Amino acid sequence: MSSPQTATRSAPATPVMGPREFVVLMAMAMALQALAIDAMLPALGQIAHDLHVDDPNQRQLVVGVFLISAGLGALIPGSLADRYGRRPVLLGSLALYFVLSIGCALAQDFTTLLALRAAQAIGSAGLSVLPSAIIRDRHGGDAMARQMSTISVIFMLVPMVAPTIGQAVLLVAGWRWIFALLAAMSLLVALWVGLRLEETLDPAHRQPIQPKTIATNMITAAADRSSFGYVVGAGLIMGALFGYVNCSQQLVGEHFGAGTMFPLIFGATALCMAFASFFNSRIVERFGARRVSHAAVLVSIVLSVLQVWLAGNPHETLLTFMPVMALNICMVGFIGANFGSISLQAFAHMAGAASSVQAFLRMVIGSGLGIVIGLAFDGTARPLALAFLGCGVTALLLVLWSEHGRLFRRINPPGAPREVTLPDAHC
Repeated sequence: MSSPQTATRSAPATPVMGPREFVVLMAMAMALQALAIDAMLPALGQIAHDLHVDDPNQRQLVVGVFLISAGLGALIPGSLADRYGRRPVLLGSLALYFVLSIGCALAQDFTTLLALRAAQAIGSAGLSVLPSAIIRDRHGGDAMARQMSTISVIFMLVPMVAPTIGQAVLLVAGWRWIFALLAAMSLLVALWVGLRLEETLDPAHRQPIQPKTIATNMITAAADRSSFGYVVGAGLIMGALFGYVNCSQQLVGEHFGAGTMFPLIFGATALCMAFASFFNSRIVERFGARRVSHAAVLVSIVLSVLQVWLAGNPHETLLTFMPVMALNICMVGFIGANFGSISLQAFAHMAGAASSVQAFLRMVIGSGLGIVIGLAFDGTARPLALAFLGCGVTALLLVLWSEHGRLFRRINPPGAPREVTLPDAHC
């Protein structure tokens, strides 16, 4: 006879590595994908010139194709990690990242480069999926939100320095050496994982590799009302952010005349988001992930209205654009980690599959929107401002649906026992 049971249980045993080392390692694994995006930005013009790309907006596809392919690839690693463990799948993702970075460095035409970028993103999708699953293995509720925010602080430092790194490489070598640098960094992280990271998957939570089981787990994770609004809402917020990333070199560097200061300005906006994530990690367990993220969405909508008004001025300058843009990006730091932790709270027993399908939805929605927003660039900040406003309002409506019309609820107060679903007990 068997019956499901629910009990209060402590988190899985802490790995040998200390909590600080764990945070840095997870952040670096996630940051490799951010580095593959943002380090390319200063090189887009040179890539377009060397590979004979005529349409100036087409160079954005070096970033856009990677983003949307990473979303598609996110469906794969979670289920594999639920069966074989987090560690081997993470190592496999790092190996593919290394090999395909070398392939991108050797590409001789633009179509081949885009194909290799797509393969690199799909093959390394575990770098964005598995850290969340590993953290969910160890933490739940607002504690997970705090851990994700702490990791995000380090993770978001990469966009701050990545364009500068890319620009520095371009000063002494060609754009192909940026890909060589990516390969070297992935090798270092792979060695770190191989030597220090222990398996975090609870053996009782291993899932079979069966199409029916995988499909059931993914459909359950995708269709759950309590998480759906947060997953799709996060995808919309990411879409606005990716739209800024895609067109930032043209908008900030060229339209607003930042020139060689562009990497520093871009990095400063990433610093704002990193600061927000750090502050979020300090307050989220006190106020709750829902309260903090709901407030951030509302503030983002107000800032977006201001952006639309400023963009209507034909004489808008960099000095009026960047402060409001930076504040809006700052709100993303209060939204992303909290939305992600809320959407995973119900799926401790299948965190890999849930993380996969949720990352897939976020990345496909975000990257698809990012491409559309980037290609809509018309020489002004107006399309980007309207995109931030539309995405913010729609995200708020989706959260209201998931929360049955109530904002600012506190579901996981400090000191409350964390409940997880245990495997069936056999007697």
